Amino acid sequence: MYQIDYNKPVHIHFIGIGGISMSGLAAILLGRGFSVSGSDAKKSDLTNWLTGLGAHISYPQRAENITDDIDVVVYTAAIHPDNPEFIAVTEKQLPMLTRAQLLGELMRNYETAVAVAGTHGKTTTTSMLSHIMLSGALDPTISVGGILKSIGGNVRVGTSGNFLTEACEYTNSFLELFPTLGIILNVDADHLDFFKDLDDIRHSFHLFAKRIPDGGALVINQAIAELSGITDGLSCHVYTFGIDAGDYQAVNVTYDASGCGSFDLKKGAEILGHFSLRVPGEHNVSNAAAALAAGDLLGIGAAAMAEGLSAFTGTDRRFQKKGEIGGVTIIDDYAHHPTEIMATLQAAGKYSARKIWCVFQPHTYTRTKALMDEFADALSLADTVILAEIYAARETDNLGISSDTLRQKLESLQKEAYYFPTFDEIETFLLEKCQPGDLVLTMGAGDVVKIGENLLGN
Repeated sequence: MYQIDYNKPVHIHFIGIGGISMSGLAAILLGRGFSVSGSDAKKSDLTNWLTGLGAHISYPQRAENITDDIDVVVYTAAIHPDNPEFIAVTEKQLPMLTRAQLLGELMRNYETAVAVAGTHGKTTTTSMLSHIMLSGALDPTISVGGILKSIGGNVRVGTSGNFLTEACEYTNSFLELFPTLGIILNVDADHLDFFKDLDDIRHSFHLFAKRIPDGGALVINQAIAELSGITDGLSCHVYTFGIDAGDYQAVNVTYDASGCGSFDLKKGAEILGHFSLRVPGEHNVSNAAAALAAGDLLGIGAAAMAEGLSAFTGTDRRFQKKGEIGGVTIIDDYAHHPTEIMATLQAAGKYSARKIWCVFQPHTYTRTKALMDEFADALSLADTVILAEIYAARETDNLGISSDTLRQKLESLQKEAYYFPTFDEIETFLLEKCQPGDLVLTMGAGDVVKIGENLLGN
């Protein structure tokens, strides 16, 4: 595999440079003195940003964009072999890296490389740890899967030997990474269009943990079922975290009127400090415990960690308050798996809302069909559920289901549920039914966020 050496900058070309992850990696390389070119279907805020940093970007993707001075080409899973640039690269026999392989190669250039893995909570926990590392003056280079206001985007280029990134399990891309400190937040059945079953997923997380070298460390949730199946045979140090359990424990947990937690962090018999969050829910107490455990292992003091956490107010699309209209609060969240939905609705339940309306857009037919019962159970925590049509994403086969199938399942559980094929119908329904004091929660990994924004006139 082609190796990226920060001491030897070369010309790297990105096919599909405008994605949030690809653009972030391109920005890191630009900050290290590499020559970066790329292509995309059309201009965007991200491509304009990269152009301002010095990247040369072409529109659209064409064979002639693959010039003879390119040393290596990076591409994503969305790029298929019939792509004209992919064909040109193959004909020129240029070295190629996937996005995940490039991320792994970047990590090898840092003394300390932290990777945050888990079925849920990666972006939030990576963002929390970003704040902690910045507060601890570690000057990290950061690649996060969402927009983090404190760094002005999804990437930060530091000058130290510290690197922090998310580690996505989909298509086993996290098995291309080289972490010295790994975090595993949870392991659930998801991405069943790629993984065979939960055992297959657990096996991949075990392989991820095995990539941590001797002298490195794994921070892992003690609540994961059959934990030893993931941790057995590891050569790195293993530390568990949890609420009232684990090597690092969040204890004496309380919540304020907005559902935001405060707690003491206990390590063994020692209380390291008291910490207060500005994001709601028990799941975020758990996420914070993981981030704090990693911060402690990185040598950051409790006072600096507390200061960093207290400055974290969330990332875009993670229980993000969009605004209020007519006394109705509108919040948006990226949750698209039953476990995430349950955690988000539990957090919403800590609000003093008159009624919770959950507007849910299922994400992919495969996930919806495989977890239909689990979706219904999780959504039943809301007072009323309104379903948008399934967001197909990468899929074309609807598997004979629609959101109305989920509506029927919810009604069988005696839950008030509605299905509307269009966003316009959902917005009209909400305007007619919501009353002052209500909370509207738009939820899903697709474009359901537009519903709340349209109601607010954004």
